[in-house]
Amino acid sequence: MMLADKSEYHFTIKRFETIKIYSLLFNLSILLFFLSCSTNKPEKKFKIGFSQCASDVWRQNMQKEMERELTFHPEFVFILKNANSSSEKQIKQIHELINEKIDLLIVSPNEAEPLTPIIDSVYKSNLPVIIVDRSILSTNYTSYIGASNYKIGSNVGIYANALLKGKGTIVEVNAMPAGSSADFGRHDGFIDEMKKYDGIVLKPRLFLNPKNGPFETQYRDYLKNNTDIDIIYCHDDRIAFEAAKACKELGIDKKIKIIGVDGLSGENGGVELVEKGIFKATILYPNGGKEAIEMADLILKNKSFRKENELESTVIDSTNVRIMKLQNQKVLAQQADIDKGEKKIQEQIAITNNQFNIIVAISTTLALALIFGGILFYYLQENKKINKKLELQKEEIADQRNQLIELVAKVKEATDAKFNFFTNISHEFRTPLTLILGPLEDVLSAPKLHFTIKNNLTLVHRNAIRLLRLINQLMDFRKIEGNKMKLKASQNNISEFVMEIADAFREIAKRKSISYNVISKVRDLNIWFDVNMLDKVLFNLLSNAFKFTNEQGTINVIVDKNAESTQVIIRVEDSGVGMTQEDIEHAFELFYQGHKTSFKGTGIGLSLSKELISLHHGTIEIKSEKGQGTTFTVTLPIGNSHLTVNEMLTEKASLIHTYEDIKIYTTDIEPVLLQNETTPLTQKEYSILVIEDNDDLRTFLKRRLSDQYEIHEAENGVKGITLALDIVPDLIISDIILPGHDGLYLTEYLKQDIRTSHIPIILLTAKGTLQEQIEGIKLRADAFIVKPFNLEYLSETIKNLLNNRAILREHYTSELPMMSRSNSSTKIDRKFINEFISIVENNISNDHFAVEDIYKKIGISRIQLYRKVKALIGYNVNDYILTVRLQKAKYLLANEDLSISEVTFKVGFSSQAYFSTVFKSKFSITPSDYKESKKTHI
Repeated sequence: MMLADKSEYHFTIKRFETIKIYSLLFNLSILLFFLSCSTNKPEKKFKIGFSQCASDVWRQNMQKEMERELTFHPEFVFILKNANSSSEKQIKQIHELINEKIDLLIVSPNEAEPLTPIIDSVYKSNLPVIIVDRSILSTNYTSYIGASNYKIGSNVGIYANALLKGKGTIVEVNAMPAGSSADFGRHDGFIDEMKKYDGIVLKPRLFLNPKNGPFETQYRDYLKNNTDIDIIYCHDDRIAFEAAKACKELGIDKKIKIIGVDGLSGENGGVELVEKGIFKATILYPNGGKEAIEMADLILKNKSFRKENELESTVIDSTNVRIMKLQNQKVLAQQADIDKGEKKIQEQIAITNNQFNIIVAISTTLALALIFGGILFYYLQENKKINKKLELQKEEIADQRNQLIELVAKVKEATDAKFNFFTNISHEFRTPLTLILGPLEDVLSAPKLHFTIKNNLTLVHRNAIRLLRLINQLMDFRKIEGNKMKLKASQNNISEFVMEIADAFREIAKRKSISYNVISKVRDLNIWFDVNMLDKVLFNLLSNAFKFTNEQGTINVIVDKNAESTQVIIRVEDSGVGMTQEDIEHAFELFYQGHKTSFKGTGIGLSLSKELISLHHGTIEIKSEKGQGTTFTVTLPIGNSHLTVNEMLTEKASLIHTYEDIKIYTTDIEPVLLQNETTPLTQKEYSILVIEDNDDLRTFLKRRLSDQYEIHEAENGVKGITLALDIVPDLIISDIILPGHDGLYLTEYLKQDIRTSHIPIILLTAKGTLQEQIEGIKLRADAFIVKPFNLEYLSETIKNLLNNRAILREHYTSELPMMSRSNSSTKIDRKFINEFISIVENNISNDHFAVEDIYKKIGISRIQLYRKVKALIGYNVNDYILTVRLQKAKYLLANEDLSISEVTFKVGFSSQAYFSTVFKSKFSITPSDYKESKKTHI
């Protein structure tokens, strides 16, 4: 019985070992099989169609660049069609490319206007379109790559002016037909630049027509009749070379300078002609071939990309032509090496693939022969196990799905509850605000209201209006987020609508002395829009324009339509403070605040405006430059084909300006007009500098503190530092969040400067985080007060800091001035006092010693020296020097065996009689009597 059991046991062990071997071999074969499949699996191919407009040398270079870049993308199938300068042929070829089922279309348009409709159609069919070199008359494309022809024309103008030194005659030359965007851009950029130079004469543009014979002959005839030409500006190097040949033949090639555009290398290219001195210069016009293939790779592989891609150009003249030529030669040589390497790599890949395929085939055959005998038994057992696992997993997935459904329901319920709560509480806010504003305006209208109370109530009214506007904007934004704000468009006269809203700001423009112009270039144009949405957008844009535009500035509101009459354009232009590039990029983000500007907002208005315009199927864009003003452009489609039935009203809606529409958008830009009590000016003991960018808060603090202190104001950190160094106040109150430099930077700067290090600084903040308080204390801020603050607490804090400063001053002046003190509030103050006392004591015997010697040695101005010494020790500098000398005289008279005359000269008095008079005036005893009294005492 035991032997039988043992034999069966060994048989079972061997059976499992056999199964393991079969399993191992099977897995190996499967691995090799999949490796073979993955190796031989063809890479996904993409078809790219390229419609080239012409076949000149410049465009041949573009195609060579594309071919070089395509060597790095074997997955691309590239189809090229050349239109040979025919727009009709190019349109036909684009249709042919689409029929070939391409994945992406690249187009270099022959002419902008004829090619726009076909490219629009391709783009709207969801086929990616890349525009290269020349643009079209719409933005319906996936990406654009090309240099700015306007900048090229502008660069020609700048270079030509430099050559002529402001005086001369230029003729601009173009070849017919001239209808591309490149022609318009190069001409407009050149003309706009030339308008700046009064001394340069521009001849009428010369158009070379192939029908009128060779270009060289046309040039020769023109130059014979126009002998005053100094520069010929040609739109490309080809026609520029014809001009050079004509000038050479007429013998005026030394007199006339030729400027071309393209900057091609090779024989008779712009680079070679500049090097030979035939051209004065050529403008490099990059063709974008390499960039087009790179962009196609990004688009087809769903990577991030930019829609607008401007290529850089440069002027090539005698100063850099050698470098450009060498670079081109080096690129060509490198490309040749790349081509050779690519060919060798492909050969090696082919050999490796063949070898690997053979090995895989042999290995697979052997493995299959070994394992087929045991595979069925093994997988029957495994199949049972897998089925059990799948059943368990199916049950787990079902449980997880049910839990997920419950969780989604709970999240939706919580979200709806929060949304409803937010909406309800916002409505609840409006009720008490209405009850605040109503009685408040009633009280403000009282004729006999005391000016102090009226000033306080005016500030309350302004900020209640601001709170109302913020609540309205938040409610609108929440409606948009909850898809509860629907467009209700009606057909209205857009010019009358804009005029009516703009009129609400005319009185403000008059009070701020702003040149305010409302211009409509369209008449009786009815478009579809929601009057209750669009008025919020326009009110917000005009409110911003007036807020950021200083007195004597300019604001323009312009209503126009695009060239195709498909869109209405509303522009709001101002000459205000402008925006940084960072602010422009984030301007439409919710709650974003430009911290570098002179004004700050809530970060809701522009974000809400963008959403409202998006509901209109329109766009809103910003163009701005720091210090040069800002332009907002709103674009709305004409007609109603873009609207659904639910988005249109059958009856015409009317615009009714409510109290809120005007007040909540104009309150912030109204100048602060507070009444002041006409009381005689009195000299205050202490001065305070208030640095705060909020006009209302700054005015409030000034009014409440001016009874006790002399108040100075600054609205930003830069001006605050300048004023602090200039007036050296007794105390500074500063907000932390400031335009320019913030309060923490201001504290660090002033506490490290010897002129202002002694000044106590109180920091105000609306955030009040522990980290900010720690940072402020590290920078030696004397107090930290969180908004909203109690005015009495602020007042007591000011008194306490000034009293501490007075106690410190008494410490310095006790038993003045026999020894320097070392307990100053800061190391900088101790250093200053020690240095000041040391200079005075070292010059006691110098009768020519004066205040000028002190401030020159310390390195500060006279007024800053007087103010700092007065603040720290409470003495006038001259009084201090005199007191030091008299104290020293007392010591010498009491402890040294010196005559009155010797003591006089040792303490810096040139006259013994004057010394005796001053000594007696100070101590009520003559020097001789004081000396005798000390001897008698001894």
